[in-house]
Amino acid sequence: MTFRGRVIFALTMFMCLPLMAQRHRDPLNNQEIDQLRDSALEGNDRLKLYVSFVRNRITTLEQMRADPKTTNRARQTHDMLEDFLAVYDELNQNVDTYVSRKDDIRRALKLVIDADIEFQSKLRALKDAANTDAAEARQYEFVLGNAIDTVDSSAEDHRQSVTEVEEYIKRKKKQK
Repeated sequence: MTFRGRVIFALTMFMCLPLMAQRHRDPLNNQEIDQLRDSALEGNDRLKLYVSFVRNRITTLEQMRADPKTTNRARQTHDMLEDFLAVYDELNQNVDTYVSRKDDIRRALKLVIDADIEFQSKLRALKDAANTDAAEARQYEFVLGNAIDTVDSSAEDHRQSVTEVEEYIKRKKKQK
């Protein structure tokens, strides 16, 4: 590589450093983080919070999409779907944690399963929206497909988790 080539490469890398250093923002706000911190020891309460946070994300998405004044709808839809997925993934990780710890989270799992059905319906409605421009939809179709697939597979996992928790609770009662 010539000297000029090395200088251009170095300048290009220097200019790209701020882009590489950017971090994804946390999809949870400070109030939500505080609520989760306060419920850290109680699985049922914590999972209820996560369900409400995920529900808030999808409701906000629907409101934004229904607002005719919204600008850059495709980008906002993409970003809001990413936030939805990030919080939903946290919900899943918490379910896995409480199931592996053998906590009795049957109450919360019922809420999670009901929410899964709601989320599946809303995500499919977004995918099938007749008033969406095809070029706009292409900008978020990957993340939407990922969200649908994640909720579909997680719904099955959540139903299986109920069975696991119920079996554990039965064994625990028999031992007493």
